[in-house]
Amino acid sequence: MNPVLGAVTAAVLVTGASLAAYDRWVLRPALAIGTVDLAEVYRAKEAQFAQLLTATAGEEERQQALALARRFAQRLPAALDELPRECACLVVVRTAVVGSPHAQDLTPRLRAKVELP
Repeated sequence: MNPVLGAVTAAVLVTGASLAAYDRWVLRPALAIGTVDLAEVYRAKEAQFAQLLTATAGEEERQQALALARRFAQRLPAALDELPRECACLVVVRTAVVGSPHAQDLTPRLRAKVELP
């Protein structure tokens, strides 16, 4: 076999394998998009907080409602940071994506992380 032909064949195989690996481990994960409806999560938590405040009669219940709001304020940024690692995708607000059929809705996961029903 001609040494040049062998070198060209090896170069083609290495290039093909490199491109396939790049596509599999770099490009495809970057194309995955997850969306969250952050406004919906805020509205649901606001409604829950308002219901607790209006239903409370004593100072102790009011303090519990405020503690709930504080936990939500601390938990939401952490939950938003965890989502991209869990789904191995780019997470954006739903209103930022127009017509992506492959976007994964992560709102239920976010609701679970911030303890919303």
